[in-house]
Amino acid sequence: MFSSLKIRNYRLFATGQAVSNTGTWMQRIAQDWLVLSLTGSASAVGITIALQFLPMMLLGLYGGVLADRLPKRPLLIATQTLMGLTGVALAALTLAGHVQVWHVYLAAFLLGLVSVVDNPARQTFVPEMVGKEQLANAVSLNSANFQSARLVGPAIAGVLITAVGVGWAFLLNGLSFAAPVAGLLLMSTRELRPAETQPRAKGQLREGLRYVAGRPELIWPIVLVGFIGTFGFNFPIWLSAFVSDVFHGDAGTYGLFNTLIAAGSLAGALLAARRGHSRLRLLVAAAVLFSALEVVTAFAPGFWLFAALLVPIGMFGLTVNVTANASVQMACDPEMRGRVMALYMMVFTGGTPIGAPVVGWVTDTYGARIGMAAGGLVSLAAAAAIAVILSRVGNLRLSVSRRGVTFVPSPRPRELVTAA
Repeated sequence: MFSSLKIRNYRLFATGQAVSNTGTWMQRIAQDWLVLSLTGSASAVGITIALQFLPMMLLGLYGGVLADRLPKRPLLIATQTLMGLTGVALAALTLAGHVQVWHVYLAAFLLGLVSVVDNPARQTFVPEMVGKEQLANAVSLNSANFQSARLVGPAIAGVLITAVGVGWAFLLNGLSFAAPVAGLLLMSTRELRPAETQPRAKGQLREGLRYVAGRPELIWPIVLVGFIGTFGFNFPIWLSAFVSDVFHGDAGTYGLFNTLIAAGSLAGALLAARRGHSRLRLLVAAAVLFSALEVVTAFAPGFWLFAALLVPIGMFGLTVNVTANASVQMACDPEMRGRVMALYMMVFTGGTPIGAPVVGWVTDTYGARIGMAAGGLVSLAAAAAIAVILSRVGNLRLSVSRRGVTFVPSPRPRELVTAA
């Protein structure tokens, strides 16, 4: 389960990420709560999220081209430093009592702009530390790391917001980026396995798109996570609306809900690390269960039933993310990995500028329950459609037996998708 941690460079990377991820989750909770406090609108929270991911939607592929062209380690040192400065600047405005909602919008947009390069560089740096043989395990542990921070960060943020205000959460997030920068500086460059950087040339972006379009084992997982990322992962909007409008809670309640999702996500990440492999059938099954659970949870009649259902939602949602990420990385060639992962991240998070305002409007207009159910239904329809497409590509058929419902090869096999 933890075999990647035997590698010193990866241990340094994971330790630094654990600290900065905790700070990131603190800022996410504080940011959402600050916007809700300033405006009283779930749509405003959706706009903040949209601005943070808008650069990824517009420029994500160019970030992948840069990740393929430039050495990953110095690139990450620069991006992590800039992300830390963004948090410190927002903290200064908040602690001075001058923060306005447009300041939060601007900080979210700048953070998203840096993430355009940081995300593909960070994703593609993992194989350079651990090699392909440990890649699936390291991707799962990265997610476990992120979700562990998600357990701690919201709890700390809830206490800080209640006790001293949101500004201190922003400040601690900014300072937390010193940890990954230090880890990157302490790495042994001799132990890295750097991919060959690609020289500057025309048509590299189009080359990456053609590469993905011609491979079903890449394109359909990316399409699936695009739908789920756009419509199914809008928890800041839904949870803040449930807290304020349905259960009439406070920042502590909001932190509790996020912590419960994180607990399920951590369990999902550790199970993925233990499996050590990623299959498309697992991805589709997890997507169906995740989406169906969202619909059921939206209409949970009581507080504690709603809270309890957040745990399996987190587990299956994380399984979708980890399985898709590892499947895509292992199926693509090293020289194309930056562009492929940039497309993956662009689709997964870049759809948020479209989905978040729409989901926020539905939530404001029709209520938290309808808003969450609508997101789950769109995700469920996408998962079902892609299950049918992959079964036809792989020449599979649905089989119902005592062991359960699964896809098996048809009697007349054609060429199969290897990753399925």
